[in-house]
Amino acid sequence: MNILISGGSGFLGSAFSKEIISRYENKKEQIKITWLTRDKSQQHPADVNMMTYDELATSDKSFDVIINLAGAGIADSRWSDERKEQLMASRVKPTESLLEFIARSRVKPKLMLSGSAIGWYGTQGDTPLTERSDYETDFSHKLCDEWEKLALKAADYGVPVAIVRTGVVMHPEGGMIGKLLLPFKFGVGGQLADGKQIMSWISREDWVGAAIFIIQKHLAETSEKQVTPNNELKTTNDTPAVVYNLTAPNPVTNHKFTKAMGAWLHRPTIFTLPEFLLKLMFGEMSTLLIDGQKVLPEALLEAGYEFKYTDIQQALEEQST
Repeated sequence: MNILISGGSGFLGSAFSKEIISRYENKKEQIKITWLTRDKSQQHPADVNMMTYDELATSDKSFDVIINLAGAGIADSRWSDERKEQLMASRVKPTESLLEFIARSRVKPKLMLSGSAIGWYGTQGDTPLTERSDYETDFSHKLCDEWEKLALKAADYGVPVAIVRTGVVMHPEGGMIGKLLLPFKFGVGGQLADGKQIMSWISREDWVGAAIFIIQKHLAETSEKQVTPNNELKTTNDTPAVVYNLTAPNPVTNHKFTKAMGAWLHRPTIFTLPEFLLKLMFGEMSTLLIDGQKVLPEALLEAGYEFKYTDIQQALEEQST
């Protein structure tokens, strides 16, 4: 199985690549991973191939699966108008390159798995949200929605699409936890605002496991259309497209998360960053910290995926060993 990944060197793409290569190591079917990159000299594992976007534009290679993860971190800096444009472009341009490749490919991929985020649902507090739920319009929704709509155009060329709306990914090597490790280790980590906001999280191991599960599930199905009605998306033809929430089944409050971090690192968590200070520090982006989302993985559970980590304390402790 040949897999092409945009954003392959990132926090999720690199872990996915390592795990799926390991799983197929002693099987008859071989796995070949190719990362799309702007710079071919970028450091990468020996068992991963590299391809530039310029090479993709003229390549006649075929891939069984395309995974579209490229995109600048939404929480990396304040949302100025310039930053918003960067966030959109960092998702749109790689996706457009993939669509151009798909359009002229003689042998079409069997699946395009495309990234998104639970930000698609917008700010809805503690309302339970599944793949069937509607959205509230804000910048996070607009960003995710534009990315999803573009990725769904792969179905116009007969390529099935699976959209994965990802929650806060937990692992000490990066993401949110990587950014919080230092202040918590120094004992100055603490609750955000009133701590009641819901955080929908997923361990990185389960994100990788769920992505592999979705790919294998799709490839194992016959050519006959087989989709879960509750997570089906509309396309311009009969090519199937589905969406999955990649979140653990047990969202937690910020207060519980803070206590779990403190217990894991054996540090106090007595500090609180008040709401007004968060808004002053982060501007519009503070909504990611103050306003919660209770997003549930209904479609993933119905499909039969079994989570390794449903307890946030366990996820922090066991993934760090």
